[in-house]
Amino acid sequence: MADQLYLSLWFPNFRLASLPEKLTSVLEQFAKVANNQGRIAVASAIPLGWNESPVFQRIFVNDDRSEDSDDSLAKNAVAEATEQLHDDMSYEFEAKWQLWQPEEGAEGFDSTWRLEPATVKVIGFGPEFDDASYEQNGHIRVDFGLDTPWVQDENDLDEDGQKRLQQNVEKLLAFVLSVEKHCGISSRLLWTESGEPLAEKLIARLQRVN
Repeated sequence: MADQLYLSLWFPNFRLASLPEKLTSVLEQFAKVANNQGRIAVASAIPLGWNESPVFQRIFVNDDRSEDSDDSLAKNAVAEATEQLHDDMSYEFEAKWQLWQPEEGAEGFDSTWRLEPATVKVIGFGPEFDDASYEQNGHIRVDFGLDTPWVQDENDLDEDGQKRLQQNVEKLLAFVLSVEKHCGISSRLLWTESGEPLAEKLIARLQRVN
């Protein structure tokens, strides 16, 4: 069954004033792994808890019209969204990368795999947001959406499918390792909403295809 996948990050001696710098650093690592397709699509500032409406939100145009503008680059988008830093707010940035996804073929034919855009959310938490949930979620949490691109539980994989799945896993691990190397974190946790470790799901999946 598909499961939500997250990466939680904690930083040593963390202070709210350093949150924009840390968010920028994580988003820049994402952009590198996404092969420069990691421009910010949406930036939001949310007060108090998840049930509240954003007090700031900007949707960026990332097409030919925006080639001459750097507004959606991580540093500038973060600076705009976090202009007013508050202990009880979270700051959310949506970006996209390309992952292999199967496209069902006609009956009797194998699936065709295509690179499709997938949304990733990078969220920085103020210490008082949502009853200090950063203690469980991390100072910054990366929301990858459903873990389907890395597990493909519901699909039988042929040789090409196994190769595409492996490429998705390699991209995920490249991002995690890049954050670990360049962002000055003290600890990190890659986890699923159900609590089932992703590594165990991947091992189980590989055992089925082999």
